[in-house]
Amino acid sequence: MTGVDQDQVLGSIMAGAVGDALGGPVEFLSIEQIRQEFGAAGATDFVDEYGGRGRVTDDTQMTLFTMEGLVRASVGRRRGGGDLRSTVQHAYQRWLHTQGVAWERARGKFDQAAAADGWLVQCAELHARRAPGNTVLGALTAFASGAPSPSPTRPANDSKGCGAVMRSAPVALWADSTAEVFSSAAELGALTHGHPSGYLSAGALAVIVHQILRGADLLAAVDVARAELSGWPDYGETDQALVAAVRVAAEGRPAPETIESRLGGGWVGEEALAIGVCAALVSRDLADGLLLAVNHSGDSDSTGSICGNILGARDGIHAIPHRWLAELELRDVTKRLTLDLLTELGPNPPDTTEWHERYPAW
Repeated sequence: MTGVDQDQVLGSIMAGAVGDALGGPVEFLSIEQIRQEFGAAGATDFVDEYGGRGRVTDDTQMTLFTMEGLVRASVGRRRGGGDLRSTVQHAYQRWLHTQGVAWERARGKFDQAAAADGWLVQCAELHARRAPGNTVLGALTAFASGAPSPSPTRPANDSKGCGAVMRSAPVALWADSTAEVFSSAAELGALTHGHPSGYLSAGALAVIVHQILRGADLLAAVDVARAELSGWPDYGETDQALVAAVRVAAEGRPAPETIESRLGGGWVGEEALAIGVCAALVSRDLADGLLLAVNHSGDSDSTGSICGNILGARDGIHAIPHRWLAELELRDVTKRLTLDLLTELGPNPPDTTEWHERYPAW
């Protein structure tokens, strides 16, 4: 991994979490309900949800376990193994354990450890159910019960829900090659979502973030993602969603009703990606983009997270309002894991006992 700025990487991951926390309380509300509860401008700040302000949802939880899987896969790769897909699969099984599933059931037949290992799964704050998607729970439970690890050519289901794209931004760091970033994110997305628009949208977001971290503007990054998309079967739906996002943004700042009528609700992968991209394109600044991305009738936490991943990569962590960072749940955990991922994928990854205990290669 070369040519990335630490502040921009932190910005991408932390702003994604902020967008998630802003959108979580309004995720299941229509825009009419949002305005009725918060006023004409909609939600403009964190509100109490899940027992406090700034609480994140399963979007950020799974992003964290994706990052942990990337670190552990890299540790394994340096030791002569480290298959990315299987390592992240087992990271997701650890996340499943945090959702109230006994480890003996969550680990499946492929892990005989008496307890889940690594430091992340020990974080008490992660052991909370925050509206996890049924598709994700079903796919991970099936794997634990003995089903093979899914892939684009051996899908677990036909779901194109947004549960794959909303966790894919960290894969931007996995490789310098856009083709490898795209294919890696798509493979990891297919662990839970078997419809092409479910996992190809994950590949597209990872490439968009990858390009922005390397200096591209957002329109150019979208073009690169579309070029990568075109090499995959059944890419048209995701590609057309990106085309629509750019077209709507070119017409000016969209109203929430326009977002819904032109781009959808964000419940499926390509729609969530399109809303996040469109909001980022028309935003006045990072905060403005996040608020636009969450105030609509749809999957507000996921569209806020995706927009945050994009704008945070562009603007860096210092563009996130301090008041939001100060109240963000799992802020220190998210920062630590992001820095550890940068360290592991950097030029001088640690080779100490303490590091291998924190991130054992699976």
